[in-house]
Amino acid sequence: MVKEKYQSVLDLGEKLNIQNGDVKINGDTLEIRGTAATPYHKNLLLDEIKKIGGASPSDLIADIKVADESIYAKHVVKNGESLSLIATHYFKNPLRYRQIFVANIDILKNPDLIHTGQELVIPNL
Repeated sequence: MVKEKYQSVLDLGEKLNIQNGDVKINGDTLEIRGTAATPYHKNLLLDEIKKIGGASPSDLIADIKVADESIYAKHVVKNGESLSLIATHYFKNPLRYRQIFVANIDILKNPDLIHTGQELVIPNL
C-alpha cells in the first residue's frame, strides 16, 4: 500500500534516471535510496515526496545522494526559450539569467542569443 502511495516518486526517479536505485518496504515504511545526477533532480524528487507525504512523512525514508554537486543542473535549450525564461524556471527569478550566462561563457557570446539544442550549465547560487 505504501509503495502505491509513492508510485509517482518511483516513476519520477525512473524518468530522471536515478542511479544505484534501491526501493524496499520495511513494515509500513518505504525506503528509497539512489543517486541523482544533480541537486535539481534531487530537489524534484524531494518536492514530489513532500507533495504526497508532507514535509516529514513518517512512512517514507529517502536517502538521495547527488553525483555532481559542482552545478545545479544541466539544461538543453528548447525552441523559444531565453536565458531569462530558463532562470525563471530554475530560480523563480528572471534576473538570474546573468549567472547562467556567466556559467556558460565558453559557449555563449551574447546573453540574448541562445540556440535550440545547446546544453547549458545551470550554476549553484
